[in-house]
Amino acid sequence: MKAIICAGPPTSGKTTVLKQVARRLMASGHRLAYLKTDVQFTNEEEEFRSRFEIPARKVYSGELCPDHCNVMVLGDAVRWAAQERADTLLVETAGLCLRCSPYIEDSLGVAVIEATSGMNLPRKMGPLLSLADVAVVTKIDLVSQAEREVFRANVMSATKASVIETDALHGINIDRLVRRMEQGPDLSARLLLRGNPPVGVCTICVGKKEIGWQQHFGVVRQLDGELFYRGE
Repeated sequence: MKAIICAGPPTSGKTTVLKQVARRLMASGHRLAYLKTDVQFTNEEEEFRSRFEIPARKVYSGELCPDHCNVMVLGDAVRWAAQERADTLLVETAGLCLRCSPYIEDSLGVAVIEATSGMNLPRKMGPLLSLADVAVVTKIDLVSQAEREVFRANVMSATKASVIETDALHGINIDRLVRRMEQGPDLSARLLLRGNPPVGVCTICVGKKEIGWQQHFGVVRQLDGELFYRGE
């Protein structure tokens, strides 16, 4: 089975890209399953289930960030997709934590970002973009050629990923992305997170609400200073 992990900010066009991808993969005879991870509301799985007649599920991350939630549920999701006899698992995640990597080893990591989101966005995205295999730039029809060139240069300065510019609504350049997916690796028996996780779990992560580093333990920092460890 192949796993496609598609991540990006809200409204970047992830779902539109995956709809175009699903249509083409199914036309080539692939058997798909779809998983959507979001924070508190999504109904995209209903559309994939009804439009493409494929197994589709969703999971709400709730108090976890979506990327952390993916780490927790992807093992179960791969087993579920295998039971459904899928050869390709499409995973769409909100990807709100830009410090984390949503991708797993032996998957194809696809970062979807919109050309209308500001020229410096690629420099702000961290592992979500830098560890991706493919950077899909959407909504290119809404910016000038000069803006496209600057945005593309900023993407290439932030990642070694292949860059595919697309008008996803009309399916422009989606075939290039599909070919890359079909050539991607199969999942190995042991699933591992790609890249290093954040530096450590802090007391804020587990629900401590007080403000100020003096109130917390673990990896902390002051306004003027570097990270340091403060024991219990």
